[in-house]
Amino acid sequence: MNNLRNHVLLIGNLGSDVELKKFESGKHIARVSLATSESYKKNDEWVKETQWHRLVAWGNLAERLKKAAKKGSELAIQGKLKYGSYEDKNGQTREYAEIVINEFMVTGGRKEKEAVTEEHGTKPF
Repeated sequence: MNNLRNHVLLIGNLGSDVELKKFESGKHIARVSLATSESYKKNDEWVKETQWHRLVAWGNLAERLKKAAKKGSELAIQGKLKYGSYEDKNGQTREYAEIVINEFMVTGGRKEKEAVTEEHGTKPF
């Protein structure tokens, strides 16, 4: 069997400013939501459907995301899908899905369009 990978590519708009948190260890995490939309015709009328995706970035990539993108920015991301669960304050188990970003590029509304990767800094996307 070929090498199968967990690989996600999305282009969308940020629904909020990037939230950056620094841990006691000095490591950073960034969290933000990304909206992707598609339009299709249903019963002779155009319908727009929007999906929301939870994004997470770690380390230097998290810091770069915070500096490069803000609410409404169009972003192209490459990453992997991660599922998890946690216990809420009422003791109930909650499940979630998020995309861990490996690289991103601000694609719309900016003079400088560059890709940023977790390991290599800046490179073509």
